[in-house]
Amino acid sequence: MTKFYLKWRVDPTLFPTKPEEIFKIACSLCAMTKADLKAGTLKDWGCAPSGQSGYCICEGSETQLASVLQKFVPYILFEETTPVLSIDQLLDSINKAVAAAKKK
Repeated sequence: MTKFYLKWRVDPTLFPTKPEEIFKIACSLCAMTKADLKAGTLKDWGCAPSGQSGYCICEGSETQLASVLQKFVPYILFEETTPVLSIDQLLDSINKAVAAAKKK
């Protein structure tokens, strides 16, 4: 399965101004995040101390990724979504490139 690095940030223009309403939305978003971490769809998740931005690592297909991200719309904006390689995948790629270069 493909792993994706995602950089996210909160869209503050969509949050209400009443603290109790902000708390309700924030708790809902956190509950969804915890559920995705428990299910293994999210492999890692982090938030800056400001609570306004962070990152996550998601594993699955592009379709699965889209399903995960849609749950957080419109409150969370995903600014960067990049497929990433494990160290073993990177080393395999390097070895293949070296082998191909030696054949020339």
